[in-house]
Amino acid sequence: MQLDEIDRKLLLFLQEDAKQTTKELSHKLNLSVTAVYERVRKLENTGIIKSYVAILDRQKIAKDFLVLCHVKLAQHKKEFILEFEKEVINLQEVTECFHVSGDYDYILKICVQDMADYRNFMLTKLTNLQHIASTHSSFMIAEVKNTIAIGL
Repeated sequence: MQLDEIDRKLLLFLQEDAKQTTKELSHKLNLSVTAVYERVRKLENTGIIKSYVAILDRQKIAKDFLVLCHVKLAQHKKEFILEFEKEVINLQEVTECFHVSGDYDYILKICVQDMADYRNFMLTKLTNLQHIASTHSSFMIAEVKNTIAIGL
């Protein structure tokens, strides 16, 4: 789907605050409520808008110890890769997982309460996954930028 300038602005507004009403968006875009509604539905139906979510404050829910864990698999067999990915999806502490190039095969973003919680996660969950050869963990010192908004 080709996005026009109005679609781009609409998407930026929704990324800032998805709870805005169609009426509020119509005022910002200088369009009718119906036109905005139809554009949003089109963006949803084409899959450009995948979902609407509540973004939690990690600190307020005591999950602000953020770890980037690099994982190297023992072998790069298709079945090992697929099994690892299937298992890591079920780990609630892992909020993001990327299959990457370079020295490691995966980077996991892990949110836990503190170092003790991370140690427990490593000992009871991550190291129980099949086919992991090694891991390397980096701990967040300070958050410089955190956004899920995609520039258009």
